[in-house]
Amino acid sequence: QVQLVESGGGLVQAGGSLRLSCAASVRTISRNAMGWFRQAPGKEREFVAAMLWSADSTYYADSVKGRFTISRDYAKNTLDLQMNSLKPEDTAVYYCAADGARNKTPGRKVDDYDYWGQGTQVTVSS
Repeated sequence: QVQLVESGGGLVQAGGSLRLSCAASVRTISRNAMGWFRQAPGKEREFVAAMLWSADSTYYADSVKGRFTISRDYAKNTLDLQMNSLKPEDTAVYYCAADGARNKTPGRKVDDYDYWGQGTQVTVSS
């Protein structure tokens, strides 16, 4: 069973930065797509970013493109999300997710992922 644990959330002013990290319990998912989603109060969970193995296979929601960067640290077995130029509308619970299948192009839908973390709160004040 794959377990994912997010960290790095918090409160930041608009224009600031945060770095989220997601630790995976097993290394067997190193060839699986992983991604970040977020859910604001009263809204559905939405895609933020995803990647397969390298920076050549990264995907972003239009709302975060140019501000957020997704990356994987294979030595630490983590998935990271660097968030810059944060806006109040980025406020949400951020979830890490992993696909159960190997070598599959990262999806943008919740149903494309099989494993989820518990989420970490990101609050951006204006």
